[in-house]
Amino acid sequence: MEIYLPVILVVVAFILVSAILKRYRRCPSDKILVVYGSTGKGSAKCVHGGGVFVWPIIQDYAYLNLTPISIEANLTNALSRQNIRVDVPCRFTVGISTETDSMNNAAERLLGLSANDIQDMARDILFGQLRLVIASMSIEELNQDRDVFQENIKKNVEIELKKIGLKLINVNITDIKDESGYIEALGQEAAAKAINEAKVKVAEQEMAGESGKAKFQMETRKAVAAANAEAVKGENSAKVEIANSEADLREREAEAQRRATAAEKIAAAKALEESYSAEQKAELARAERERSTQQANVIVKQEIEKQRIVVEAEAEAEQKRVTAKGEADYVAFRAKGEAEAVRIKAEGEGAAAAAKAKGEAEAIFAKMEAEARGLNEVLTKQAAGYDKMIQAAGGDATKAYTLLLLEKLPEPASTFTPTLSVPRFSPVTVMVPVLSPFSLLS
Repeated sequence: MEIYLPVILVVVAFILVSAILKRYRRCPSDKILVVYGSTGKGSAKCVHGGGVFVWPIIQDYAYLNLTPISIEANLTNALSRQNIRVDVPCRFTVGISTETDSMNNAAERLLGLSANDIQDMARDILFGQLRLVIASMSIEELNQDRDVFQENIKKNVEIELKKIGLKLINVNITDIKDESGYIEALGQEAAAKAINEAKVKVAEQEMAGESGKAKFQMETRKAVAAANAEAVKGENSAKVEIANSEADLREREAEAQRRATAAEKIAAAKALEESYSAEQKAELARAERERSTQQANVIVKQEIEKQRIVVEAEAEAEQKRVTAKGEADYVAFRAKGEAEAVRIKAEGEGAAAAAKAKGEAEAIFAKMEAEARGLNEVLTKQAAGYDKMIQAAGGDATKAYTLLLLEKLPEPASTFTPTLSVPRFSPVTVMVPVLSPFSLLS
C-alpha cells in the first residue's frame, strides 16, 4: 500500500492541474466574457480581452457577442412640433458597449438573449426616443437641418440604450414625408425661389453682358479711331522719311560718283608712276647685273689662279716631304740591313749575305712604297685643287678647264696652234714593280 501511495498522489495532482487548466478561460476580442456566480464583485464580472480563472461549482461563465446589430426603424405618423404627421424612415446600427458600466448593464439585461431579442428591445427604445425628438422639432428643422436632427437623436437614444448596455454606432435617415404635403410644398417653394433667383441672376448677367458689350464696342471704336490716326501719322512720317532717304541716296550717289572718278584718275597716275619706277628699277638691276658679271669674271679668274698656285705649292711640298721620307726610310732600312749583315757575318758567310740581300730588298721595297705614297698624295692634292677650281668657277667643270688651258697658253688664243702636249698636272700612271725580299734570296 505504501508503494502505490506516491503514484496515487501524482495522479490526483495531475487531475487537479488539468481541471484547473480547463477552468481558465480566455476572452476573444469580439466578445465579452461574463463570469457569474460567487464573484465577490456584484452579480457578474465582465472581462473584455485577456483571460480569467473560473472556479468550478461556485462560478460559471458565458459570452456576449460584440457584433454590430442593424435595426430598421421606419417611423410613421409621428407628430412634429407643428402637429403635422410625418414619416421618418431610419436605420440604426447598435452594439454592446465595452465601457465598464455598460458591460455590467449588458451582463444583467442581455446575457442569454438572442440577437433577435436584443434587436426587438433596441427597436422599441429607438421608436420611443425618435418620436420625442420629432415632437420637439418643426418641419423646417427636420427637412433642412439634418445634422441637428441626427445629433438630437444620438443624445436621446444613447442615454436610453446605455441603460441596457448598448451603444449607438450610426444613424442613417432617408427622405422625410408628411401626409399634408407640407414638405413637398416647401420644396416647391424653395424650387420656385431658386428658379426666380436664378432668373434674376440670369437677367443681371445678361444686362451686365450687354453693358459690357456696348462698353467694349465703344472702346473698340475709340481704339480703331486712335489706331487710324496713328496710322495716318505714321504714313506721313514714313513719307517724310522716304523723301529724306531718297535725297540722302542721291547725295551719296553723287559723292560716290565723284570719288570714283577721282579714284580712277589717281589710280591711272599711280600706275604710270609705278611703271616708271619699275622701268628705273629694271635699268638699275640690269646695270648692276652687268657690273656683277664683269666683277665676277675678274674675281673668278683671280680666285682660280690663287687656288692653282696653292694647289701646286701644296703638291710640291708634299712631294718633297714624301721623297725625303722615302729616302730616310731607305737609309734606315739600308743601315738596318747592313747592321744585320754585320751581325750575321760572324755566324757565317752565307747567312750574312742572305741578311744583307734581305735588307737591301726591304730598303728597295720601302723606297718604292714611299714613292708610290708620295705620288698618290700629289695626285690627291691636284684633284682637290681641281675640285676647288671647279667650285670657284660656279660648279662648271668646262669653264674651269678652259681657264686652266688659257693659263697654260704661251701665246694669245688667236695665234694658238693645236699641238700634242701633256698638261703639267695631268694624271700619270706609274708602274712600280713590287719585289719581295724572298725573291732576292732565291
